[in-house]
Amino acid sequence: MATAMVQRVVAGATAPVTSSSSSIGSCIDSRQTSAVSWSCLRSQSVLSSAQCLSQARLFAAAPVCGRQTRQQGVICMVLPTANPVKEGQGTGAQGQAPWSARAIKSFSMAELEARKLKYPSTGTEALLMGILTEGTSQAAKYLRSSGVTLFGVREEIIKLLGKADMYFFSPEHPPLTEQAQKALDWAIEDSSRLGPKGEVTTTCMLLGIWAQKGSAGQKVLETLGFDDKKAEEVRERAAKSEYD
Repeated sequence: MATAMVQRVVAGATAPVTSSSSSIGSCIDSRQTSAVSWSCLRSQSVLSSAQCLSQARLFAAAPVCGRQTRQQGVICMVLPTANPVKEGQGTGAQGQAPWSARAIKSFSMAELEARKLKYPSTGTEALLMGILTEGTSQAAKYLRSSGVTLFGVREEIIKLLGKADMYFFSPEHPPLTEQAQKALDWAIEDSSRLGPKGEVTTTCMLLGIWAQKGSAGQKVLETLGFDDKKAEEVRERAAKSEYD
């Protein structure tokens, strides 16, 4: 019967804990290392002490028994722009314009969509797909109600830009094209008139894409029936709405 040795760390001293692979649950007798022992033995394979200790460090700071103290973390993220708000002029971190959670997620989804299509960069067409992939924002809901869907956009993009080489691998974070950069800059400049408290929302991103005439994203929107009238309607709705 194979026996796995798991090292536990208690008050700076090390003590071996022996457990059998046939009775994993009954052999974990330490409250402080129960989570570590289970994670090390759940695959019923012997892990190195370095692997177990690396997992032990994750649980050393928080005891399993008793009431745990909650820790809060704040992540301040600013999307890449060529002409960011000057320090102290915005309402976000370090005086920069704050981006809504949906806008940040849409940007992340845009990078993912660009990688799915194996494109070397993130263009306005990818930003448009990112908004639709996120799907819960006012901009995404309006686009769907107007007949602009993710599948329709992706199909038009492939018609316009073609398919990439199947053996090409996009970078983890495809860089922004010049027009996509301008679209985000436009979104920041327009955020003072849209969104709560000057927040840069997905609506700002959508209108920024539409403002880049001749870009792939703008052409796809135009092909699918989006026009200046609808853009103005989106703007009016955003001005009245209290959320993205």
